[in-house]
Amino acid sequence: MPGYECFRRWTKKYGDVYTFWLESEPYIMISSYERMKETFIRDGDTYVDKKFNETIAKFRDGMFGVVDTNGQFWSTHRRFALSNFRDLGFGKDLMQQKILIEVQQIFKTFDEKLGEEQNIPKVFNKAVANVINQLIFGYRFDDEKGEEFQKLQDLLDYQTKAFTSWKIIIECVVPFLSRFMPKPTVDELIEQYKTEFYGFFNRQIEEHCEKIDFDSEESQDYAEAYLKEQRKRESEGDSETFCTQQLSNMCMDLWLAGLSTTTLTLSWSIAYVMNTPGVQEKIQEEMDRVIGSDRLISTGDKNDLPYMNAVINECQRCANIVPLNLFHETTKDTVIAGYPIKKGTGVIAQISTVMLDEKVFPDPYTFNPDRFIDENAKLKKIDELVPFSVGKRQCLGEGLARMELFLFIANFFNRYHISPSSGPPSIDKTKELGVAPREFDGVLTRRHS
Repeated sequence: MPGYECFRRWTKKYGDVYTFWLESEPYIMISSYERMKETFIRDGDTYVDKKFNETIAKFRDGMFGVVDTNGQFWSTHRRFALSNFRDLGFGKDLMQQKILIEVQQIFKTFDEKLGEEQNIPKVFNKAVANVINQLIFGYRFDDEKGEEFQKLQDLLDYQTKAFTSWKIIIECVVPFLSRFMPKPTVDELIEQYKTEFYGFFNRQIEEHCEKIDFDSEESQDYAEAYLKEQRKRESEGDSETFCTQQLSNMCMDLWLAGLSTTTLTLSWSIAYVMNTPGVQEKIQEEMDRVIGSDRLISTGDKNDLPYMNAVINECQRCANIVPLNLFHETTKDTVIAGYPIKKGTGVIAQISTVMLDEKVFPDPYTFNPDRFIDENAKLKKIDELVPFSVGKRQCLGEGLARMELFLFIANFFNRYHISPSSGPPSIDKTKELGVAPREFDGVLTRRHS
């Protein structure tokens, strides 16, 4: 695991604050939880801004969305998104019911091929896409929309492979080398990707504009709520804060972040369980003891399933899907660990190193859910488990992702026993530049008649 190991080695050698250089640009690496508390958490305003990236700005045709923007513009759209997610049932029973509909659809798909090889991650991927698409655009990819989803999935698969190649990463880090690189170039990939994805989002926005009832106080989805706010702002003379280009970029951020990170974690979670003898049996022993029947598990069961929660925690820790965290910059002159740091200096909360800290997680590359279980067989809280990052830029969709992971994984293992079709899926990250989804087939059998 060279990507993770180099940061761990540097932390051991230089301490939890050191400088990491990308071409000629220095970044201050914060690589312990205690130091992150001093900086990103307790002094959040100093570390809240994202570092400007020319490639991202080119992709977006400016600085839009919520992932890469700063200042009042960023905070306005983050607040608006969170407020409307709450109105749409985010974190409430309404959102749980939408996820459980997808759980039942997963069951229907899997049950059709019991005892046969099945592409497990592919089925989960569509379910997660349905959840996020309902939240943003108000519909799921049913049979009529199947072709639309497949086009998007093909594009995502292509993007994952293309943008994690050595050639593309070198071009992004050292742009002037692009003139010597074989095609396609970063710019060409960006144009293709931009055209396809923004095309999808813009079509949804146009359809919403045609159908929207501006007199209705309630909104059915995020896009409708945004268009109503846009009209309200424009009537007050503000045509920039909630412009249509920002809406398409917000849809991009929410849709991709809501799909990719959750599906990544789900595929790695099942892969880790399949690679660790005894874990699946221990999950199911708890299920049989606590749930007792083949019923849908809800968030109301969460506190009664400590081992299931421990498995999910360990899956997130080991999957560790952000080898190098997002780039921030200081908003003012500051001091870190006694060192003066100028305003505008790049700084990174290196969460992957924290989740592999052997002082907190002994034998950190070993999958061991029991590290999250205390002496009383209760779930143990460990602050260094930070898969959603830390500080004011902590993941916008954390609440939804936590709910999805619990409901999908718990219900899956309660209903099925999974066996590998030809050996367990690989959990080796040494041959990849980024963390790619696990692709594997499995054979499912029903646990209850």
